[in-house]
Amino acid sequence: MNGKPRFIMCNCTGECPGFKDMNFWQLLNFVRNELDAEYAVLHPQLCVDDGEHFLLEILKPDTLYIIGACDPRMQKKMFRDAFEKSGIDFDRQVVPLDLRSMSTEAAIVKVKDAFGQAHNSLKTGQ
Repeated sequence: MNGKPRFIMCNCTGECPGFKDMNFWQLLNFVRNELDAEYAVLHPQLCVDDGEHFLLEILKPDTLYIIGACDPRMQKKMFRDAFEKSGIDFDRQVVPLDLRSMSTEAAIVKVKDAFGQAHNSLKTGQ
């Protein structure tokens, strides 16, 4: 895979009670400034039409994506069409993170760990 991992955060309309303790801007700025990320972006609802259009605009083959959102199984189900149309193997090129019901600090730790694992995978080619 090419380049650095890219981080996409979905905040489930900003009204999901599972994200009430999350400061999205603090998380995104941590990813941008402290992790070796290509970029970090926030979308209000990736699982609806405009979310799919957004994904189709930004997804590139041979790239690793780390997505903070809801349950990883739901991410795979809800984002499947956009990833398939973009030629991306969800199981191989996406690290789906469930960041619901976490504080900002706990989410930062989880995302940091995912980036560490992603960079190790990129180095070893796995």
